[in-house]
Amino acid sequence: MIGSAGRRCLVALGFALFSSSLAAVPPGKPAELDRDPAGWTDLLAEGGPELKGWTRTIHHPGEKLSEKSQWSFDPSTGVLACEGNGGHDWLRWDKELGDFVYHVEWKFTPVTTGKKGYNSGLYVRNSADARVWHQAQVGGGPDAFLFGETLVGGELKRFNLSKQQADKRVRPAGEWNIFEITCKGKDVALWVNGEVVVDWHDCGVEKGFVGLEAEGYRIEFRNVKVKPL
Repeated sequence: MIGSAGRRCLVALGFALFSSSLAAVPPGKPAELDRDPAGWTDLLAEGGPELKGWTRTIHHPGEKLSEKSQWSFDPSTGVLACEGNGGHDWLRWDKELGDFVYHVEWKFTPVTTGKKGYNSGLYVRNSADARVWHQAQVGGGPDAFLFGETLVGGELKRFNLSKQQADKRVRPAGEWNIFEITCKGKDVALWVNGEVVVDWHDCGVEKGFVGLEAEGYRIEFRNVKVKPL
């Protein structure tokens, strides 16, 4: 039987572990959606169960789009689920945007067997065929960065800002994360769970499409919203 001193030690240990888990992603600045809730368009609510206004398409030329979609939206929960079993594709919101904030909340379903790398992404200012693409990497944590292929002098140029992360704030699989990508002129900033982690000042594309990526893992999205600037 554990005595009162032992119980106090267990309580203290539990509190320390709980505090440690919170400290892994400390609180930061509020999201733009919370700071100013006016002027947003809810892309999932507008699309409804049929995902109207969204196009499911291949990510790279030559890839094959599966006949059955791995995407489904449940209006009762506001959650868009990607089962991760239909190959590599992406959902494109079919309205070009220039300067805007893109707000997305997401979480992976934890993998219990097999591969555990976790992979997905959020797109901004993509071309319709994704030949030009700018992605916020979505993984199992803690990294979050921008990479892709942008236009420089009319030519495609690969970029990867993984080494420029100011902080690593992604929560692990099974927990919700909040990303906001702000595009304004040549500036693209990635905000993750309270702080801007990457601030890029050399985007060569003035406008394009936002989207969500499927890449072999079950992932859920909610509060997928855009706000023009």
